[in-house]
Amino acid sequence: MTKNTGNQSQDSGRGPSVLENFKPLLIDVALPLGSYYVFKEAFGMSTFAALAWSSVGPALRTVWSLVRERTANGLALLILTVNVVGLALSFVSGDPRLMLAKDGAVSSTVAIGILVSVVLGRPMMTEGMKPFLVKGDSAREGAWQRLTSGAAAGSAAFRRKERAFSLVWGVALLLECVARVVGAYTIPVDTMVWLGGVLMGVVMVVTFVVSGAVAVGPMECLLSEEATEKRDESAEPAQDGHTTLAAAA
Repeated sequence: MTKNTGNQSQDSGRGPSVLENFKPLLIDVALPLGSYYVFKEAFGMSTFAALAWSSVGPALRTVWSLVRERTANGLALLILTVNVVGLALSFVSGDPRLMLAKDGAVSSTVAIGILVSVVLGRPMMTEGMKPFLVKGDSAREGAWQRLTSGAAAGSAAFRRKERAFSLVWGVALLLECVARVVGAYTIPVDTMVWLGGVLMGVVMVVTFVVSGAVAVGPMECLLSEEATEKRDESAEPAQDGHTTLAAAA
């Protein structure tokens, strides 16, 4: 019974994290891409109108996240502001390329936020990575707290890898922003609509692989070592106590 409960704890720890990581991708990439072609081809809207309406989904997701969490997340507010300002400027200018470039501005906003968090010593990407490493295990949760607080022998190495993880993502998103803005003004709009989604997908896959090799893998090892070492330390006093009782008997 205890074992099954543990497994359920791990599953519950993993499930929401996967959902929260893939839902934004579907809403921010798949929904705008699909709705753009539906609005343009099925409803006969202009390129600009189709782009404008297909941008509503990601904006509503950001607003809903703020309402649901009931907290004023600075990065989310910044992204929402960039979206609103970009849409307003696009409506004023009537330029679909400016609307495509707006997506690059959102990527750069996230990238700059991540890089600033690394400089400040509070890597922004850490919370998104933690559920995958801790896996709902109390021993690993304790090891995580000791490593991040500086109380463990491997804390310095763990923190370096923690910063490296966010650094890789910050740089990758910044490069994606540059590529997206350049593409918005050099590639045909219809091509850039789907190419932007492909670009984001490729960047995410490559960044997952690189950040995994540079940071996640080493952090997994440090976390496992710390959790195992703590278990061994906790087991030793119990063993000594049993030995003393046996000798007294």
